Amino acid sequence: MAQTFTDMPLELLREYRPELPEPEGLDAFWSETLAEARAAARPATLLPVPTPVRALSIRDLTFTGFAGDEIRGWVVRPHGDEALPAVVEFIGYGGGRGLPGDKIAWAAAGYVHVIMDTRGQGSGWSIGDTPDPHGSTAAYPGVMTRGIHDPREYYYRRLYTDAARLFDVVRELPGVDATRIAVTGGSQGGALAIAAAALCPDTVAAVLPDVPFLCDIPNAIVRTPSAPFTEVTRWLSIHRDDTAAALHTLSHIDGAVLARRITAPAFFSVALMDDIVLPSGVFAAFHALSSEDAAIEVYPYNGHEGGGTRHWARQVAWLDARFSVS
Repeated sequence: MAQTFTDMPLELLREYRPELPEPEGLDAFWSETLAEARAAARPATLLPVPTPVRALSIRDLTFTGFAGDEIRGWVVRPHGDEALPAVVEFIGYGGGRGLPGDKIAWAAAGYVHVIMDTRGQGSGWSIGDTPDPHGSTAAYPGVMTRGIHDPREYYYRRLYTDAARLFDVVRELPGVDATRIAVTGGSQGGALAIAAAALCPDTVAAVLPDVPFLCDIPNAIVRTPSAPFTEVTRWLSIHRDDTAAALHTLSHIDGAVLARRITAPAFFSVALMDDIVLPSGVFAAFHALSSEDAAIEVYPYNGHEGGGTRHWARQVAWLDARFSVS
């Protein structure tokens, strides 16, 4: 946990609304990207997996994301074929989907829980099974600068597309109520949750990002003391003439820009001692929402771990109320 505050006081955060430029043609960029992925799509597969978890059903999901690349995931749910509400979860930076049974809380609460693997990651703190077959120009270690010269070549274009494509799949899964699908995730997973809610407004019925990464990026790359934002800072310190191109690319995936397109109910969390995701970035995205039903839970004395299980319990209560789950 961070030992000192790294950002502005809460009273200023509650008023923080940076004027972030939106790249020309942003909606067309994403519409064309998703159309290309859908044209390359193949049917998803859902297979049983050996696991000692007996009280829940766990299935191994394979679907196609960006450029028709195969993406892995887990589908965890209570036994039976009843149509249940679903929660799609995305994973934090460096992590993968984990082992079957690593994540069972949402299913234990009565939801279909879909966990997406993260292409090219899954070796930092939890295991993954999905490669990223696309290369890039010179990049700093990590994924933050892979293809950063060009929005079409950027790593997060591929990952955001995987996230959006997953919702095409989830709404067709047997035993899922397609009118009640929520999205969540922490840090990078929170950024993906924002992106999915922005890019799939007809499918995502609620969005619950925890300490979301990749928001208010121009500010974050100059003020955040810790990785992964410092990957970009370090890259720019070497590629001194490429700042404009990099910032143009990053504007296409900035959560505080994409959040303007979100109208679904939203429940954010922020930790005021977070030195990995600055609170100002979280508030920038929260204030950009177009949702009429939006709340943010503030954890004043926590770092990037945020609210932990206590916050998850609050998420369940919040989502139960909106999805009429008892």
